[in-house]
Parts: sequence; C-alpha cells; structure tokens
Amino acid sequence: MTQRKGLPPLNGPHATPEPSTGAEPAAAGLTGLALVVVLTGYALSIVDASIVNVALASISDDLHGGPAALELVVSGYGLTYALGLVLGGRLGDAFGRRRLYAYGLAAFTVTSALCGLAPTIEFLVVARLLQGAAAAMLVPQVLATIQAATEGPARARAIGMYGATAGLGMVTGQILGGLLVSLDVAGIGWRSVFAINVPIGVAALLAVRRVPATRAETKPGFDPLGTLLFGVTMVCVLAVVVAGPELGWPLWLWSLLVVAAAGALALVRVERGLEARGGSPLLSPSVLSHPGMRRGLAAMVPFSAGFGAFLFVYALIAQGHFGFGGLASGAGLAPFAVVFFVVARFTPKIAAALGRRIVTLGALVQGSGLLLLALVIGLGWPHPSLVLVLLGIGVFGAGAALIGPTLFRMILADVPSAQAGMGSGVLVTSQQMATALGATVGGTFYLSLAGSLSTATAAVLLLALLGCFSLIVLVISLKLPDPR
Repeated sequence: MTQRKGLPPLNGPHATPEPSTGAEPAAAGLTGLALVVVLTGYALSIVDASIVNVALASISDDLHGGPAALELVVSGYGLTYALGLVLGGRLGDAFGRRRLYAYGLAAFTVTSALCGLAPTIEFLVVARLLQGAAAAMLVPQVLATIQAATEGPARARAIGMYGATAGLGMVTGQILGGLLVSLDVAGIGWRSVFAINVPIGVAALLAVRRVPATRAETKPGFDPLGTLLFGVTMVCVLAVVVAGPELGWPLWLWSLLVVAAAGALALVRVERGLEARGGSPLLSPSVLSHPGMRRGLAAMVPFSAGFGAFLFVYALIAQGHFGFGGLASGAGLAPFAVVFFVVARFTPKIAAALGRRIVTLGALVQGSGLLLLALVIGLGWPHPSLVLVLLGIGVFGAGAALIGPTLFRMILADVPSAQAGMGSGVLVTSQQMATALGATVGGTFYLSLAGSLSTATAAVLLLALLGCFSLIVLVISLKLPDPR
C-alpha cells in the first residue's frame, strides 16, 4: 500500500494488513501503546465537548459573538458528532477501522487548529461543526477495534479503560479549560483550548501504525433510505434538545418530536425489510436485538442522562450561586475524577466477583452520593460544608465508575466482530444523546424551580430527580446479562 502524504502508513510491521476482499484478518492484538493511541483520540473528542464552556466569555469578547452564535459553538460540535457516529462506525466496518481512525484523527487535528485560528465567530462555528464530524469518524473505531482485536480479560480491561476515559473526559474538559484560560498560555487566551489538540493529535497520528487493522468480513452495502431516515430522526431530536432552552420551547419545536417518532418507526420497518432481503442495513435489527445490547442500552440512557444533568447543574450552582471561576469550578470536580479513575481500574475484578450485581452496587453507591449531597445542601445552605460536598461528589464518582465501564462491556458482549463498528456507533450515539438530553432537561428543571423556589430547594429536588435515574438503573440491572 502506498503511503499517503501527511499520514503514517496504515500498514506496518506491527499490524495485520487490510485486504480489499475476503475474511476479516486475524488482528495482531491490541498492545498497550496501541490502546493508548486509540484512547487518545477518544479522549480528545470527549474533552472538546466541554472544554470550550469556560472560554465562552473570552470568545465573545474577542470575536464579538452573540448568545446564539456562542450556543452554536457549543452545540454545533455535539450536533454533527452525534449525527455522524453510526455512519462513522459503518464506514469503519466497510473500509477498515484503523484507516477511518487515522483519517478522523487527522481531520480532528486540522479542524482543531482552524478553531484556534478562527478570525470571526462565523468561522469558529463552521470549524466546530467540522470538528464534530471528524470526531464522529474516529470515535466508533475505538470501541470497534477493542472489540475486534481483544478477547477475555484483555477485552474487559480495555473496555474498562474506555469507560474510564468517557467519564473522566467530560470532567477533565471543564478542569483543563479553566486552567488553560486562566494561565493564558503563550498569550493566546481562549485559543489555547483548541491549540492543545494539535500536538497531541500529531503525536497519536505518528503512532497509529501500531494499531491493529481490522474490518468486517464482507464489505457492507450502502443503505441510502435508512441513512436518510436515521438522519431526519436524529436532526429532529437534536434540534429539540439544542434549540429548546434558547427558544423557550415553542409549540412548533415540540412537533419535531412527532416527525422524529414517525422517522424512527419508518426506519425500523425499512431496516427489517432490508435485512430480510439479505441487504446491509445501516442499523441491523439482528444486532440491536441481542439481550446485552437491548438491556444495556436501556440502563445506559438513564445513567448518561443523570451524569449529563449532574455536571451541567453543578456548573450552574458553582459558577452562578458561589461565583466560582472556571478553574475553581473545575477543581471542585477533582474528587470525582480521582475516585472514578481509581475505582475504574478495579472494575473488571469487581465484575468478575459480582457479575451483573456490580451495576446494582454502582447504582446504590451513586444514589448514596446524591443523598449525601441533598442532605448537605438542604441542611447547610447557604454555606454547606465543602468537605461533605466534595465527599458526596467523590461517592457519586465511585458509583459512576462501577456502572459505566461495565455497561460498555455488557452492551458489546454479543455484537459480532464484523459489526463492531455499527455496535459501537449505536452505543456512543445513545450515550451522547442521553447526556445532552439530561443536561437540557436537568438544567431546565433546575432553572425553572430556582426561579420560583430557593436555590437550595431547587438543587435538592434536582438531586432527587437524579436519584430516580439511579433507581431506574438499579431496577434494570436486575435483568442484565452476567458480564463474566
């Protein structure tokens, strides 16, 4: 294979070649370095979903962007990211996961540089849309590569690290963004939150040849009608989630959910019919019918929604009520990050001992953290104990570490390696959609209550809502397949 200018060769001495036809090659195995490389790209995509939040004020001052434009800087990335994940996974199955990962990472690095160099707010919005699309190309290849190139304990460890990266990335984005803006690295201000991606992305690209090359056994066909229906459904749902808070939830916006429901029903019928005829649907009903995938996603949605709502409302309270800056607000999440990282490292061993009950345990621990926070805020407002607040955040992080990585492994357990890209695309799409929906619903719920009740009461009721999400995860966990 001829090496392409600007990219490392996609086949090297440490990877298995990707034939144009024939069976899926036996993967050379996912070494420690290869796992670091693929997780680096995933971490960048997660961090960039939140790192820009603390830089919005500086961007507004420099580029003279209004509220609508700033909203697009944040939500535009999430829009194209969530919209392209399933298609990105399908392309990886068809053309090779390492190839799509390399292209996606290269595009993400370039678009990050464009974001950092943006001369106008309009330029920045377009660059963020392209950055989200690049992330959608690379992210599904990460889980798909782990699924196809590992097995047994090695797969459990790798997926555990993937789950830890998912949880830590969102928290780290807020911490790192506040730090970079406060330090004003090289005097470039807010641009550093994008510029930091460039050297990291280039370093990962230089090592991408270490990643094993895998693809589906047979090249999937194209599903134009399924792709169109999926796109319409996703755009309608995302439009409601993204534009609802800004527009004040007008009636016409809610009508898009009716269109989304009709599109989803039509998509199910089209995909079932195409698969019955021996075609290659964008979303294979047979893959989605696996018990691990179906029940795992049912638990992942409330888990991710609660996580998204928690982080968003935390930022509102820390920066709004207590007046913390981005750096101080992010530092308050340090207990979550530390505890999550430590517990996630032992999740495979705990899962081996407890089986599916690890998710039940995680829901109980997470609920305990929320209860502690509700008591501390309700009884100690307006000066709750900082130590107890940080303890509650840490307990919440421990529960999340027990649940998240385990659900990732359960959801993908029954997915064939040939459809690993499709499975990972569905998983990450569900996760991102639920996280965004949770932030929107949680934020709207909190702000509505805070307008008529006290801040403390609104916060306690919001924590009670999140406790209901943990309860739902607990109930579903009793029906999950055993991950051992």
